[in-house]
Amino acid sequence: MPEPLSRRFALGLLGGLALPRLAGAQPAPAANPSAGAGMDELRAQWDAFRGRYLAREGRVVDTGNRNVSHSEGQGYALMVAVRADDRASFDHMLAWTRRTLKRRQDNLHAWRFQPDAANPVADQNNATDGDLFIGWALLEAGRRWGNPEHLALGTAIARDVLKHLVRRSGGYTVLLPGTRGFEKRDRTILNPSYYVFPAIRALAQAVPDPAWVRMAADGLGLLRAARFGRWKLPADWVAVAKADGTISIADNFAPRFSYDAVRVPLYLAWARLSGEPAVADSAGFWGDPAHSYLPAWVDLTSNAIAPYAASPGIAAVARLASAQRSGASGEPRGLPVIASAPDYYSAVLGLLVRLAWRDIVAPAA
Repeated sequence: MPEPLSRRFALGLLGGLALPRLAGAQPAPAANPSAGAGMDELRAQWDAFRGRYLAREGRVVDTGNRNVSHSEGQGYALMVAVRADDRASFDHMLAWTRRTLKRRQDNLHAWRFQPDAANPVADQNNATDGDLFIGWALLEAGRRWGNPEHLALGTAIARDVLKHLVRRSGGYTVLLPGTRGFEKRDRTILNPSYYVFPAIRALAQAVPDPAWVRMAADGLGLLRAARFGRWKLPADWVAVAKADGTISIADNFAPRFSYDAVRVPLYLAWARLSGEPAVADSAGFWGDPAHSYLPAWVDLTSNAIAPYAASPGIAAVARLASAQRSGASGEPRGLPVIASAPDYYSAVLGLLVRLAWRDIVAPAA
């Protein structure tokens, strides 16, 4: 069951402070005065990403998945564009996103665009992590560039996330992965990697409400409880029993710590919650000396690892988790460049790790 709500957590989430160091969390490293020196590198990597994965019309192309686009990819790219101070690209991507993916009934976004389909946006369900990133990026853009329209739109997205996606289940206040299909008769299906804690903080500050704090605090409790297999890792998808809050790996999904769940340690580290078990345990798995290569995934029921190595993007998350686990204050060594990425997802993970590192050592203004 969820841990008692901490007043400090509430003040931290809603009051603009860093997320608190809950039990076992490490203190955040001191701000690094040289962090700004990485701006040129961030811009260079963003330019490379934009050249490879941003289509002329303003959509980010998932080259590893039939060249579709996702609200998630649009949100990631919007966030990087803000941090790289690329307003022209931001506005171009935002225009396509709102024109093509915005749902009629609210300010959320359809999760997928299929370029070769007769109806490219046939499924109007949203993906919550995409909306969190889009809202977060808009709020930052509004402040950075003094644009009240961006601020208003980011605030509207925050209200609709709170209205449509925060629910009670099994004694927890949970974050639904989408508006439809995840609340079953006896259980609720969750994606642990959709708990993007830095984005949740930003949206909560735009639309203060105690429900954000309950959801974020219970989300940490869920991540602590939802650890499986030999290495005690988060699963890509989990189920919360409505009767008693029991957490299990969700049926109808591969029982893996894989391409979704690798973002759990990333977002925890980004929120300066590097002492959380999911960060340490992920770093322990990736650093296990028994591995002859960095595994792309692990089956949490059999403990069998992938027969192939992780992408450079996953390797970047592993380096960040390892650095945070050890308390290192410098940038993780050997972060991949966009030119080495085999596909969009690997490339964007590398960019997100760069953003997270910059926030850890010198929080964004």
